[in-house]
Amino acid sequence: MSDPAPILPGPLSPEDVTGWRNSAADGPEAASARVLSQTEIDDLVGFNDLPVASEPKSGLHRVVSAGLISYERLPMLEIVFDRLVRILSTSLRHLTSDNVEVSIDKITSLRFGDYMNAVPLPAMLSVFKAEQWDNFGLMVIDAPMIYSIVDVLLGGRKGTSQTRIEGRPYTTIERTLVEKMAVQILSDLSISFDPVCEVRFKFERTEVNPRFAAISRASNAAILVKLRLEMDERGGCFDIVLPYATLEPIRDLLLQQFMGERFGRDNIWETHLAEELRETAVELEAVMGEQPMNLSEVLALKVGSRIMFTFASDDLVQLRCGGVPLFVGRTGNRRNRIAVQIEDKLPTIKMTHGVPNA
Repeated sequence: MSDPAPILPGPLSPEDVTGWRNSAADGPEAASARVLSQTEIDDLVGFNDLPVASEPKSGLHRVVSAGLISYERLPMLEIVFDRLVRILSTSLRHLTSDNVEVSIDKITSLRFGDYMNAVPLPAMLSVFKAEQWDNFGLMVIDAPMIYSIVDVLLGGRKGTSQTRIEGRPYTTIERTLVEKMAVQILSDLSISFDPVCEVRFKFERTEVNPRFAAISRASNAAILVKLRLEMDERGGCFDIVLPYATLEPIRDLLLQQFMGERFGRDNIWETHLAEELRETAVELEAVMGEQPMNLSEVLALKVGSRIMFTFASDDLVQLRCGGVPLFVGRTGNRRNRIAVQIEDKLPTIKMTHGVPNA
């Protein structure tokens, strides 16, 4: 009896089938040498690690992640956190009296439950509340950064590495020092959002167990901002997690590409534009009287017809620009010309498609 053909896991590409046939033709030893690697098996059954954004995703992964909101759809959010990096570098430098460098590692969108299951422990999870939005956010500080902050604030030497002692919970002193830094970060985050909207992030509590820091459902989408903090030879990372429900009240503001009122403001151009507008020539019309007429009366007008106005010499004259009433005044004579002396300014009337609203 001839040996049965080897069973290969999963579908094969045409190149794999051709190579197997060629090896089978060479003999049973060559055919048995064609063995799939672990990477190929993972690719076939879909057990590979989380795909990188640049790599093509499988159909199943696309369906699962279809409900996620990409941060790239909120361009103003990236500008806010760029501003946070600049502000935080200055404030932490004053807090620690050390050279501090803050940088953004990545901004990505994911499900809240996926992030909570992957939080590197031990860590401190600070829950904060956005008062104006009436919702919560989460700040996660990893162990290297916790010990670096404690070491810096207590006057430790540079270059000394602090290691986590297994089984020992964080002390009251460590929690107090880390909470002090968390409050400073939240204050700077509030300032960073000021150009977009007014919001104040209030520190609520600190947890060490992710189960007690569940501020959103596990299936809800969230924005993850990972920042890295370096202090000479010490440092670490901290994450800011904002559920999409927290950002929903200002979603329209975060969708904007630019905010000319605050971001990218050019004072020189604004001054130049204002000066040129003030020099612009406009034409004013002095309406001395109006007479409503029927269409039949207008059609009956001919040379020599008279239109009677009920305008008296002491009546107010209305001054208009482009059909918009601006001032009222009285008529007079100046240098043998009819003049109007402005008496009062009319309230501004909003325009809709070039037509004044009542």
